[in-house]
Amino acid sequence: MTTTFEGSSAAVSNREDFAELSRTVRDRGLMTRRRGYYGIKIGATIGALVVLGVIVVLIGNSWWNVAVAVGVAFVLTQLGFIGHDAGHRQICTRRSSNDAIGLMVANLFTGFSFGWWLTKHNRHHAHTNRPDKDPDMTPGALVYTPTQVVGRGRVGRLWASGQAVALVPLLFLEALNLHVASVVSLARRRDRAGALEAALLILHGCIFFVAPFLVLAPMRALVFIVVTQSLFGFYLGVSFLTNHVGMPLLSAGDELGFLRRQVITSRNLSGRVFTGFIFGGLDTQIEHHLFPTMPRANLRRARELVRPFCAERRISYAEQSPWRAYRDVLRHLHAAGSGRVTPVVR
Repeated sequence: MTTTFEGSSAAVSNREDFAELSRTVRDRGLMTRRRGYYGIKIGATIGALVVLGVIVVLIGNSWWNVAVAVGVAFVLTQLGFIGHDAGHRQICTRRSSNDAIGLMVANLFTGFSFGWWLTKHNRHHAHTNRPDKDPDMTPGALVYTPTQVVGRGRVGRLWASGQAVALVPLLFLEALNLHVASVVSLARRRDRAGALEAALLILHGCIFFVAPFLVLAPMRALVFIVVTQSLFGFYLGVSFLTNHVGMPLLSAGDELGFLRRQVITSRNLSGRVFTGFIFGGLDTQIEHHLFPTMPRANLRRARELVRPFCAERRISYAEQSPWRAYRDVLRHLHAAGSGRVTPVVR
């Protein structure tokens, strides 16, 4: 994707443009907390998880519980979205209240370290699509730029060239990856907050990795856990995958300013309200990056303000159907892994 800007003029006008957009958004009340919305969503989602747990016990030692595992994976991902909102302080005004919700949802229910994720995610928002600083672009199992392939051995280069094909199997391992990263992070901490997070992770392990063996035969329990965690990771992965992968990259000397920087590096997904529910509000990624503390329920209304605002100022605003977005992501990963040039906005 190629984006053309007059860098210096964009940088000069950006502050005034964003101030104007921010005033409009605030005047419409879109930064106001939605306590009722989140109260219902959190209560209903946790309630759904409890109901699924009761169903597992009532069904007992049966392969039918594998079907319940699919539902558990879906609900865990929805809880992960709530944890994301708490991390951005979208739910409550006070930071401590958001942190409490985040710890409960992330550490206890989904099994991820809220503190570790929050530090990483804040860096991502501050340096979106900068390969040198965005932690989401750190090369690992996947590479995002041709330069990240340089220095890898023959096997590493071969793997990178086929990473678009390997993407789907890798997504099924995403929950495992996040569990391990959380444990490693907490093992290095010696503070009280870290101890609390570790205790909640242990409790999570007892509920989701030990309790199934108390209800199901060992093989059935193992299958239940594998189905839950693999589908949980896959759902979580595909929900975040389209946000920035394949969008223009930024260099250290870009002069775009906050508004243009966040808009051109993010991708929205088209669709109705149901799309927003399935993707946990991440379908309005542009608006989320412009206003990270905006409650999820207000992001679609903000989109109706941001999209024409960007059009008037000739700022590239990307919105695609989910299927087209996934196609572009796969094309980008194939191109980057094969060493092709990736457009960089300077």
